[in-house]
Amino acid sequence: MFRGPNSGNGAHSSDYSHVLPLFGAAGPAPEVLDHEVNPRDYGAPSGRAWSGGGGRWLLWPLRAVLWAALLIVAYRGVTAIVFHQASTPPAGGTEPGGATAGQFPVSLAEAYATEFGQVYLNFSPATQAQREQELAAFVPPSVAAAHPDLGWNGTGQLSLQSEQIAGIAVQDPQHAVVTLLAMVNGQLMELGVPVIASDGGVVVAGEPAWLPAPKQISPPKAASQGSDPVARNQLMNELPAFFQAYASGDTAALSRFELRGFPLTGLGGTVAFDSIAGLQVPRGGTTRQITVSVIWQLGGPASAGVTKLEMAYRVSVVDLQSGKWYVNEISAATEAVGVK
Repeated sequence: MFRGPNSGNGAHSSDYSHVLPLFGAAGPAPEVLDHEVNPRDYGAPSGRAWSGGGGRWLLWPLRAVLWAALLIVAYRGVTAIVFHQASTPPAGGTEPGGATAGQFPVSLAEAYATEFGQVYLNFSPATQAQREQELAAFVPPSVAAAHPDLGWNGTGQLSLQSEQIAGIAVQDPQHAVVTLLAMVNGQLMELGVPVIASDGGVVVAGEPAWLPAPKQISPPKAASQGSDPVARNQLMNELPAFFQAYASGDTAALSRFELRGFPLTGLGGTVAFDSIAGLQVPRGGTTRQITVSVIWQLGGPASAGVTKLEMAYRVSVVDLQSGKWYVNEISAATEAVGVK
């Protein structure tokens, strides 16, 4: 389409004079573009829709590239968060040696102190050199060089019969004291072992401490529930046969005393029933918690005689048939029969 004559100069002008050639031809002068292109309406001259000229077709590829870049950045951010959380131990998770992240490795320190105690609590002049070498594996080189025997003067003997972990006092993520309960030369004692942990490793910081054994206490007096002589006489007639079956592990004999759904497991002939030394039966209903002292016979050579051992049991019994008692549980007693 061509415009009509201009009343100003009468010249005819093509409507396509400002369009950029598609291939290689020089475009209009800069002043023409500055005059006709409005950046707010994406290059359309005032009063007309944009015809696609002026190179504005490049906007769509640029927008696509920009959106792709934003999507890549967002994707990388999300994956970084996900993988970071996956690589971080969850709350309550543990590191090697039983240590929660950022906390002292309790299990590892306890095991390490136990091994150390087996070496430290055994010494004799005849094995001094071997002991020094074994102790060096638990302490820093500076401590081993200055105190190879960790305080022992090289005379006398110490013999460890048994030991186990009594507890641990954690001071911070690197320091703790492991307490061992040990029987040494026939005496009960505790040994406090200072342990330092770092980067998955542990070391005994230096000389341990000899501590007193736990003190004995007087057990609290149980509230008296009285005694039921009738139920006691009934049980005294039945319990010998029960404990004979319990000692032998005879399932057929045990089944006569079992409640349905509460199977019993015997001792498999490791002991033999001798007698009942004591029986305490509190008053109550059809279900009672009784305490029984049983004397077992332990097998051995005939020339050595018969070894007898008295033990206390807590037995839960139920009366289902007017004086016929059944057993639904047997365990260790918390106190001896007749002791108040």
